[in-house]
Amino acid sequence: MNKFQKATSLIDEHYKNNIAINLSPSYGYRSRCEFGYKNNFYTMYSPSGEIVYLETFAVARPSIQALMPNLLNQINKSNVLKTKLFQINFRSNRKNRVLVSLVYHKLLDDEIKGLADKIANILNISINLRSKNNLYSTHSDLLEDNIEHLETILYQTDQSFYQPNHFHMPEMVAKAMSFIKDPKDLLELYCGSGTFSLPMRKLFNKIFATESNRQSIRCLKKSINEQNIKNIFHARLSAEEVSELFDGRIFTRMKGINISDFNFSHVLVDPPRAGLDENVIKLINKFENIIYVSCNYETYSRDIKNLSSYKIKNIEFFDQFPNTKHLEIVSLLSKK
Repeated sequence: MNKFQKATSLIDEHYKNNIAINLSPSYGYRSRCEFGYKNNFYTMYSPSGEIVYLETFAVARPSIQALMPNLLNQINKSNVLKTKLFQINFRSNRKNRVLVSLVYHKLLDDEIKGLADKIANILNISINLRSKNNLYSTHSDLLEDNIEHLETILYQTDQSFYQPNHFHMPEMVAKAMSFIKDPKDLLELYCGSGTFSLPMRKLFNKIFATESNRQSIRCLKKSINEQNIKNIFHARLSAEEVSELFDGRIFTRMKGINISDFNFSHVLVDPPRAGLDENVIKLINKFENIIYVSCNYETYSRDIKNLSSYKIKNIEFFDQFPNTKHLEIVSLLSKK
């Protein structure tokens, strides 16, 4: 039984229709990659836990694939760059610009900063040098991504969440938007840098977007300001804190935002693989419509059992992680 069959079997009691499967290319799809560094190679771990040494990575976007051996050569020529380097991260956008982060267990001095500037110019990339409480960027630590057909500009850093599949990310957003009927206002939990909330500003009167990660909120705020968006309001709150907010707790981080000013017709949740906790389930049960985006069909199945007053109206699978056991679910649940 493949992963799509397993997911369907878990959801079958809640949804009887056929579920569309959106496939992805098996290679060249990842616009976000993280590697270790050891013995002059990039490193990853196999499913069995064995270390794998790499010079390039076929799953990555072509812009990252082409860069990897050239960057590795530059790093390996310099003892300053090699010493106490333990992680190398890549991010790529739709214009094939690449942001590289070199993460160290040492202080960042002028010599290593000068070398980063030199390599960034040679390879035509942006480089972040990062160590504990220390960041140096050759250009900007932000990477812009323009999703033109969704009329959206997104930003990311190497410490903010960003959907990794170059092909599926805009498709998942467009699919979620197609599910929405009679929109008023939207509450979004786990909003990240605004992957869903920014395009959805065209559908909803107002959006209240919440996220606990500081870097993601920073990226969202930049998108809102640069695009002069007036109907998205945001606060750095975890999903659990949003539950407490609706129960009456006061947060200074709300900065004048009043929940009573919204008329929510939908809530959107895109949780980590652990799914939704008990308090979040209790909160979203108050809404007429739930847009549930999940990267774990097992916790999704568990959660919809705890949302028994809802029915799945629309659902599709996205093979966001080809050749793995993981898939992405985009769905709409409405009160029965």
